[in-house]
Amino acid sequence: MSIRIGTRGSKLALAQTQTVCRKLSLSGIDTEQVIINTRGDTTTSVPLHEIGGQGVFVRALDDAILAGEIDCAVHSMKDIPAFRPSGVFTAAVLKRDSAADYLACNGSLDSVRVIGTSSTRRRAQLLRHNPAIIIKDLRGNVDTRIRKMTSGEFDAIMLAEAGLTRLGISIPGMRYSPEKFVPAPNQGTVAVVSRADSSLMEILSTLDHPQTRTDVAIERGVMEQLGGGCFTPIGIYCNDGHLIAEVLSLDGKRTERIETDIQNIEQAREQGKNLRTRARDLIDDAFRKLGINYER
Repeated sequence: MSIRIGTRGSKLALAQTQTVCRKLSLSGIDTEQVIINTRGDTTTSVPLHEIGGQGVFVRALDDAILAGEIDCAVHSMKDIPAFRPSGVFTAAVLKRDSAADYLACNGSLDSVRVIGTSSTRRRAQLLRHNPAIIIKDLRGNVDTRIRKMTSGEFDAIMLAEAGLTRLGISIPGMRYSPEKFVPAPNQGTVAVVSRADSSLMEILSTLDHPQTRTDVAIERGVMEQLGGGCFTPIGIYCNDGHLIAEVLSLDGKRTERIETDIQNIEQAREQGKNLRTRARDLIDDAFRKLGINYER
């Protein structure tokens, strides 16, 4: 059986897909990579929240699966929205790499004044740590972001440590502990989504890492209740059942945070509901300032 695997065309997306292909090859499964462009890849001149949030990296691949053009797709799981179209399933969640954020810089960390990031979460967390720094919007693939930093547009840029590791990139900077600098839900995790085909899903399930699947399901349970996508500064991290979640104001001056042990998805959803109630004004304020309409 040969499996057609859809992927974005960035170096990171291809590296992640090649990892999946290698793992399947060890089981004697042939694969074919199909590169699909997404709106998130082709529209890089505006902030992500202005073109629909993290789902813009996923929709074209979902459509290709549903149309039968590919059998499955490989994603950074943090890009997958909370709510999925009918007929598309998460067939496998690979063992999680680092969930941490990484501040890459040109020179001394003490001299960093201008930081590039397109994430409202990272912006708020950085401003909470140091209100005097200047945050400028930065989008594009990892190579593009690093090039803009080395050319002098930014003193430093924020990246996911897992992405640097997968690309084999070593660059000066500082790792932020995910317990303190709470990452985006599912950060550091690769997922394989597929159509509803029992034989296909059985093959892909051999790639699944149960503990990672449990942890990211807890994170997504909280995320579903909070809503907000990439619009509201939200960090959610679960490690072996220990959950940390926070909602911040856009300027990082206010935070609502929970930290607790979770045993099942129902408890995760309940914690998400509680945090949403406590952080309602922060969520509303973020949507209002970003000019986005949403249903409560």
